[in-house]
Amino acid sequence: MNPSPLPPEAEAIIAARSHDPFNYLGRHPLDGGGVVVRAFQPRAEKMWLLPAGGRAQAMQRIEGTDIFEKRWKGGSFEKDYRFRIENSEGHRWELDDPYRFSPFLGEMDLHLIGEGNHFEKYRIMGAHVREHEGVAGVGFAVWAPAASRVSVVGNFNHWDGREHPMRVRGSSGVWELFIPGLCEGEIYKFEIRSQHGDVFTKADPYAQQMELRPATASVVHNCKKYTWQDADWISARPERQALDQPMSIYEVHLGSWRRGGDGGDYLSYRELAHQLVEYCQWMGYTHIELMPVTEHPFDGSWGYQTVGYFAPTSRFGTPDDFRYFVDYCHQQGIGVFLDWVPAHFPKDAHGLARFDGTPLYEHEDPRLGEHKDWGTYIFNFGRNEVRNFLIASALFWLDEFHIDGLRVDAVASMLYLDYSREEGEWLPNKYGGRENLEAVEFLKQFNCLVHERFPGAVTMAEESTSWPMVSRPTYLGGLGFTMKWNMGWMNDTLAYFAHEPVHRAYHHHALTFSMVYAFTENFILPFSHDEIVHGKGSMPQKMPGDDWQKFANLRLLYAYMFAHPGKKLQFMGLEFGQWPEWNFDESLSWDQANFMPHRGLQLMQRDLNHLYRDTPALHAIDFDGAGFQWIDCNDAEQSVLSFLRRDSAGNAVVVVLNLTPVPRHGYRLGVPFAGHYDELLNSDSEVYGGSNIGNAGGVDADDQAWMNQPHSITITLPPLACVMLRPAEQ
Repeated sequence: MNPSPLPPEAEAIIAARSHDPFNYLGRHPLDGGGVVVRAFQPRAEKMWLLPAGGRAQAMQRIEGTDIFEKRWKGGSFEKDYRFRIENSEGHRWELDDPYRFSPFLGEMDLHLIGEGNHFEKYRIMGAHVREHEGVAGVGFAVWAPAASRVSVVGNFNHWDGREHPMRVRGSSGVWELFIPGLCEGEIYKFEIRSQHGDVFTKADPYAQQMELRPATASVVHNCKKYTWQDADWISARPERQALDQPMSIYEVHLGSWRRGGDGGDYLSYRELAHQLVEYCQWMGYTHIELMPVTEHPFDGSWGYQTVGYFAPTSRFGTPDDFRYFVDYCHQQGIGVFLDWVPAHFPKDAHGLARFDGTPLYEHEDPRLGEHKDWGTYIFNFGRNEVRNFLIASALFWLDEFHIDGLRVDAVASMLYLDYSREEGEWLPNKYGGRENLEAVEFLKQFNCLVHERFPGAVTMAEESTSWPMVSRPTYLGGLGFTMKWNMGWMNDTLAYFAHEPVHRAYHHHALTFSMVYAFTENFILPFSHDEIVHGKGSMPQKMPGDDWQKFANLRLLYAYMFAHPGKKLQFMGLEFGQWPEWNFDESLSWDQANFMPHRGLQLMQRDLNHLYRDTPALHAIDFDGAGFQWIDCNDAEQSVLSFLRRDSAGNAVVVVLNLTPVPRHGYRLGVPFAGHYDELLNSDSEVYGGSNIGNAGGVDADDQAWMNQPHSITITLPPLACVMLRPAEQ
């Protein structure tokens, strides 16, 4: 006889409203002895229970429902059992009951998640191929504390949220379910019922693989299959990435660096590994910095509106394909940095926004929680679980993908509560100030953990204000970043070079000013993608004069950049001065690199990279005044700058910039040592497309003291050119 009426637990299962499906489904003791096994199978016509080692037992459908049960009065059977199912078309299959398994998340995991200190959450949250209680399958876990019901949905259950409701683990807000028999490659989402009864689906915040856009589902990925071959690189990384080592970074957007096929298809991670590494080795770059490869729905965001904080984009292949990319770079001596975006996230319906029907990852108040400029939400850095989510993401890329460092995007927007807001559009902190105290503490914790757990890894801040001590240790009161982008240097330098040379004498301070603050932070000098988009013009377009002068200015600009204290970053295409602005939707104009003056600029940048890497005086003391000395910073009338770069052994390189198209013959310059000086670089060389004015390979110093130096040389300064010289005896 079927029980009637249905208990509330059964009605909740049928209506997909169950907060605790394990309370009804699965194996349960009966009052008075015996057991009952219940299952909800909306596509079953008949079901059988298959006890371990026993005979199949027909299960009874509860009348008017898709719930089946089998009861034993006064008897029992082992916990291990399976179901046999037959549908209305006579097809049969067998499966394990997900509701016979105990939880797979431990109490310590839940405790650490609650206090925001589970820094390897990516190993348990999301979807993981695992064996649980002797059975292979996939364990799913998601944080949705305000949900009234969460289900796993996918092709395996016809996207029916009634079939696999999850169990919530106490007050943690974490829901979990082990589904036996699933394997790598399954696509899935979480179906969530809010407290208000709204039902919607979300991609997995911890998914390690996602479908190719415009599809938005998550994909089960087995992260344990790849075998790394980069142990030598990882062990040597603390020395390779020390502050006294050269760092010439090639910033790359993988979707537009180069494309393949007649239709301009994306290259795969594996194709990019070989082609990009070969090019970077030839050019002499030490590192590649990838614009965000974290999964994002909209190509036009360039990756900066992230949805998958643990998933490399499927545009170029699988997660293991991306592992191959990083692994191959390392084996060939190239480091890999990743652009990472913890400042904000998009409002796409399948993403983090209003994840469980409430502002879970973001602030509820738009004065704290929205970036109107970008149409995005701001993370609630004061919430333990949110802060933990982001830190786990950062550590994940360093751990699972062997990334060598993270460049943190839009740090200024995180630090200031009034960032890009008018009066009345923001809320002050508890002290009445504009500083985002929770974001500051998050950044400090992020930096401490990266440096503690991954020796040699670096963190870089894109921070455009004068916030103090960005790249100083947290124990000294700093934010703890390894380095900071020098946005002031970039803006001042480009503004100076935009002036016609005849006017530069009146703006001489724009180039000398950077040395006032050059050693207050560990600076990277960036010419990034942001400078050549949205009507700002390509690098050649920024330069004044005719075509010859434009490229002479560019050669001079890049040589100045590589002589100036600080590590270097250059966006793809800048090295050969492509004419059009960067377009994310097409390949760089590689055809231009085959012809002058582009080819000449590229060859000079190549020589510059190799000279920079091979000359300690140009890189070993980047962050201390001991590595730099003015020779003459006051020759504004002729627009000439000269200075020394030094290494710790006292070796020096003389750098002279002639910032006008007027050659300066017989220019006397003070130098520190006697003897012959070899000309290391002349950006006016005819090989580079210049006029080939120079010093025949070098000059001899005499004993005439000049410019506060004990010796001097008389040289020819080529037009719009940089000359670097080094004592022959060094």
